[in-house]
This record gives sequence, C-alpha cells and structure tokens, in this order.
Amino acid sequence: MKICFYCDSIFTFGGVQRVLAVLAKELSKKHEISILTLDDPSLKDTTMYGLSDANIKYTFLKYPESPMYEFIPSKIYSFLYKNILPQNRLFSKWYGYSSFPKSKRSHLINTLKRGDYDIVIGVHVFMSYHLAVITKEISSKTIGWMHSSYDAFFTIENPYVGILKNFFIHVLPNLDKLIVLSKSDQTRYSRDLNIKSSVIYNPLTINNNEEAEIKSKTFLAVGRLSRKTKGFDILIKAFALFANENKEWDLKIVGEGTEKEYLQSLINEEELEARVEIFPFTKHIEPYYNRASVFILSSRWEGFGLVLIEAMSYGLPIIASDLPITRELLDGKNVALFFESENVIDLSIKMTEIAQMDSLSFKKMSDNALGCSDHFSIHKIAIQWESVFNDLKIKTSNNL
Repeated sequence: MKICFYCDSIFTFGGVQRVLAVLAKELSKKHEISILTLDDPSLKDTTMYGLSDANIKYTFLKYPESPMYEFIPSKIYSFLYKNILPQNRLFSKWYGYSSFPKSKRSHLINTLKRGDYDIVIGVHVFMSYHLAVITKEISSKTIGWMHSSYDAFFTIENPYVGILKNFFIHVLPNLDKLIVLSKSDQTRYSRDLNIKSSVIYNPLTINNNEEAEIKSKTFLAVGRLSRKTKGFDILIKAFALFANENKEWDLKIVGEGTEKEYLQSLINEEELEARVEIFPFTKHIEPYYNRASVFILSSRWEGFGLVLIEAMSYGLPIIASDLPITRELLDGKNVALFFESENVIDLSIKMTEIAQMDSLSFKKMSDNALGCSDHFSIHKIAIQWESVFNDLKIKTSNNL
C-alpha cells in the first residue's frame, strides 16, 4: 500500500517526530511510505532517528500566502465563529474553510492527488483537521492520529483547541479513522464528543540491550522544560524536601525549553546545585537512562508518556504522577509508585519510600519494568496499525 504521513515536522527534535520516524521505518518494510512535511527542505537530515536506514520518500510542502481578498474574510469569519455564531454543523463546516482557506486547501489536495496514496495519516491535531476538511475531495482513506491527551486539547487551563470543541465534534467524523493514545481518551471522545476512535499506544523508540546501573542512586526525569506540562518545578521542590533527610541520592533532568532559567533558580534557591543538574536535550539519551536508578514522571498532564516506556526498557522502576494514562499503562504491574498529581509532599514521600526500599523489592520492580516495556515493541505496535490499514482496505473493496 502507498501510505503518506502528513506532519508539520520530521527533521526536528521531539517526541512526536521520534515516534513517527520509528513507525514509518517499520512500516516501510512492507509498504511504500512517504512523509509530507512542512519542514524547510534545508532541514533534511535522514541521520536523525535513523531514517537513512529505511526507504522513505520525503515531500516538502510550503503553503502559499493567502491573497488579501481571501485572508481578510477568513479572519472575520473565524472571529465570528469563535465569539458570536452558533457552532453547529453548517457554521463549523464554513469555519473549516475559513481557517484552512481555499488556496491552502487546493495546494494540499493537489499534492495528495499527485501522490496517489491509498492512505493519508494526519500526524497530530491540526494536520488531522486539515485532512478532515478535505477528505471528500481526495480518493485516499484518511486517518487522524492524535498525540496529546483529550484534556490537553479541551479541558486544561489554556487548552490547545478548547474553544473549537464543537468544531471538532462536527468535522473530525469526516475522517475514516481516528487514532488516540489511551483508552481513557477513547472513552472521552465517545462520551463527550460522540466520536468513535481506536487506541494504539506509541511504540518504544529505543533499541536497548542493556539494563540500567540501578545502584547509582540517581533519579532521572526527561522532557521539555515546560512548567505547566512536565511539572519539573514540582519535582525540584519535592527533591528539596527529600534531600533534607537523604544525603546520597541525586537528581538529573534532561531537556530544554523556556523554563530552564526558572528551574535553575529553584535549584539555586534550595542550594541543590551539587545534587540537581539540568542537561540539554540530546539525540543520545541512552547513557542517562543507563546511569539512573529510578525514573520520575512529574507531569501535570500527559498524552502518553513515551519516556515511561523508554525508562522501563532499561529496568528502571517508576515514580509517576497519578494521571489517567499513567494508571492505564502502569497500574497493577508492580513497576511504579504513584503520587497525587501536583502534590510536592506526596512526591517527596514516594522518593523516600523507593530510596529506602529493600534490594529484593527494588529488583522485582526493575524486572517487572523490563517485562512491561516489551508490550510496546515497534513490531507489536506495527501489527495494530496493519489491522487498521486492512480494515480500511476491506471497506474500500466493499464500496466498489
């Protein structure tokens, strides 16, 4: 089959890009895979994520500037839709046209028609909505692949697309398939939006043959330095409480982002410079996992938490914020301790609990983590995607 992934970026650093690359490489063993990206062509670097190991075609899409006669009415209608008009099916359809105007729609439609793909997959919410708006104008089957949680899209403070909830209710069903990252999200889409979806977890993106040196007495956290998302401020404050009693363990945070200076100021205020370090993001994250003892996910919310799976592949026990996705992935497997989300004191207590755990119990958690990570191997996840492709192929045959 000819399969195209439509994404905003593949040649930059990020969790979505890494997952896309791993899945595309695996699927290219059986299918003709293309990636349609909004990246500037100068960014092309197939050494990233090992993309050079696979036969994948890349197309760089640059949308034309909308002419003023299109731009101004589109902006006016978008304002009216968001603030005044009833967000019913008809007005939502028109909003799809105003927010993704004809000049841009035509450019995407013509590009996809030239590719003559059997299936086009929109990677993340906005690319999925683009496909939902144009799906009736192309012959390809369309799939929307969501990469954040339902709450991140619609319910948290400053949600990604909260004001457009009704728009998505009316437009996303145009897609032939919607893929979400968790069963809890699947329930929310069905219950709150009346949209059917399928669950496919993200695959493990690291090929690992080593276990971590769990005796290093090091807590590890990995992610974008975003206070409102990853909760590294919570983590640092909790470690400060923990460090008042424990003088042996250290904390390493790997990531980059706008909150680095703020987080460093917290470290300085608590006089933890000798025990807490922030390291820049790296393509070679493996040594950090390998030299850690325990992985901590302190997020206020998560779409999936790929770093959890990566950490478990090294046999790292987990301390995780009590979120729907962490419960879904880890609960009942004896691999994790959960703390109340955003509760600094509770997190510090769990850090003390795991630091004082006897070696036999700790080893059991480590062994369980290794076994749990195997369920997310790219081979097993690809089989689930193949099932989706086959279902769409059968539906196409039945409609002929």
